[in-house]
Amino acid sequence: MNNCFVPMEAEILRADQVTKSEKHFTLRMKNGCRMDFAPGQILEASLFGFGEIPLGFASSPTRKDSFDLVVRTVGRVSGAINKLEKGQSVFVRGPLGHGFDLDRLRGHDVLIIAGGIGLCPTRSLIQYILDRRSEFKGFKLFFGSKSPQDQLFLDDLSAWRNSPDVEYHETVDKGDPGWTGNVGVITTLFQKTKITPDTRTVICGPPIMYKFVIKELEKSGVPHNHIFVDLERRMKCGIGKCGHCQINDKYVCIDGPVFSFDQIKHLEEVFG
Repeated sequence: MNNCFVPMEAEILRADQVTKSEKHFTLRMKNGCRMDFAPGQILEASLFGFGEIPLGFASSPTRKDSFDLVVRTVGRVSGAINKLEKGQSVFVRGPLGHGFDLDRLRGHDVLIIAGGIGLCPTRSLIQYILDRRSEFKGFKLFFGSKSPQDQLFLDDLSAWRNSPDVEYHETVDKGDPGWTGNVGVITTLFQKTKITPDTRTVICGPPIMYKFVIKELEKSGVPHNHIFVDLERRMKCGIGKCGHCQINDKYVCIDGPVFSFDQIKHLEEVFG
């Protein structure tokens, strides 16, 4: 099992440029190591001489031999990682943090609301639910992106549109001549389905999205302790030492990155 404090080598099995700025990697641990993680946990990916960045697992832990990551080019480290190709290596340490409390989701209706790159860490949970579909009641998925060209996991999206196991709704902020789906912010998708108060809801995306989504959930009678938010975008070191992710008394990397909304609703900085 991997020691989360020591970077371990992982071989790149897949490296696909999926948008202008995002690259989809499939990795396999080397030297007999394993990466045992839960949906919602994160790892640190690094290259010597560049540094490291936190990333959420983007595949189900039920796939034991490999795991997926999606890296957006936004700086020096992510840019260097995104120049790597199949057959090369990256170093990882993890898993880190607390993922989704699966016991609080099982046996209930589940709604996942993902905006933009927020689909990456939630994809781990989506795949987990679909792998164990009988353990959950109704399953709905909302996905919003800036444009059709910014959509991730196109093969998955196609499968979800036609799957009897998930009620899938999607939208884009701005369409193009080939787009025939919904256009508008992600909250417009609430008009397309009914949300019951018993629904357990997971939200991951831009911070500005959270407060508007939560208002819609409140209109449906969903209590705050049934709403879970993923705040991984605030993380840096992953082990509570740098203070980058501290919000009052909470460290996102060790107390989260997944929180129940009733735990953090008083922290206005989260949703600014």
